Amino acid sequence: MITKLDSVLLPRKKFIYHYKNVRWARGRHETYLCFVVKRRVGPDTLTFDFGHLRNRNGCHVELLFLRYLGALCPGLWGNGAAGERRLSYSITWFCSWSPCANCSISLCKFLSNLPNLRLRIFVSRLYFCDMEDSREREGLRMLTKAGVQITVMTYKDFFYCWQTFVARKQSNFKAWEELHRNSVRLSRKLKRILQVELLPHCSFPLNQQLFVQKDNNDFLNFLLTFSGLG
Repeated sequence: MITKLDSVLLPRKKFIYHYKNVRWARGRHETYLCFVVKRRVGPDTLTFDFGHLRNRNGCHVELLFLRYLGALCPGLWGNGAAGERRLSYSITWFCSWSPCANCSISLCKFLSNLPNLRLRIFVSRLYFCDMEDSREREGLRMLTKAGVQITVMTYKDFFYCWQTFVARKQSNFKAWEELHRNSVRLSRKLKRILQVELLPHCSFPLNQQLFVQKDNNDFLNFLLTFSGLG
């Protein structure tokens, strides 16, 4: 199944503009999120779904993605029967910006109820992470503590996105100037950020039961609350 969220493929110029890992990304106020959803259905068989989203109407793209989880990941919560086995999923994001602090907190709370969901996040640029005491830095540490793998995109990842998510019309991916240098710089920066201990005031009980699904309305209300639309 191919999920038609926004449209299946990104225009080439839009991908280059929003994912370019430039040092000063002025004017890039939107965040784009390309995703891959996988589920193993047999020893040698995977289901595979992909698409892309961008933030809209005041809702950040990370939380907007959560609103589509029911359609993208059937069986993730089971069917409501007590003791029923939930299906396991692996989700990979390729984001033009790393998550803001509030999105990181919401993702941690959301994932704490879904041990059968594995999330990896590849980012092109780091959002508001220049200050040593920024909340965004703490948010990334919280995500890592919650089991989310966060990685800065390299040439290989940009190439994969170009091949998978872009309406490239047989054109080849061409690395922009300083792609590799900026990727190395950001990778080192992210490594330094994640090596720092979480501040005490930023910790919270990740095993706290924040949401128990009863029906689709509960699920929708939960996501609307975290996306700021409720």
